[in-house]
Amino acid sequence: MAKFYEDLEPTDAQQLEQLSRLVFELRENRDAILQANGASDEIELLERIYTGAVPEHPSYEHYLSARILADTRETVRAMMAECLKEIRRT
Repeated sequence: MAKFYEDLEPTDAQQLEQLSRLVFELRENRDAILQANGASDEIELLERIYTGAVPEHPSYEHYLSARILADTRETVRAMMAECLKEIRRT
């Protein structure tokens, strides 16, 4: 494990590593959805749907998926921050 985990209990380090991996996977999957639709972010994808540059379906479902992945990523990042606070308190 990286030096970041050096002073942590093994179970804490494992939990943080799993959350970190989840954040990475969420980001990569969001990026793949956006890239498949020729957009750099959700707003651009929505604009492409609105202007007819991409078909409404399944592009709107892709937009929703990208938003859910981004929101979930932020939730997991907040969980990581809270986990680190708890670890440092002990």
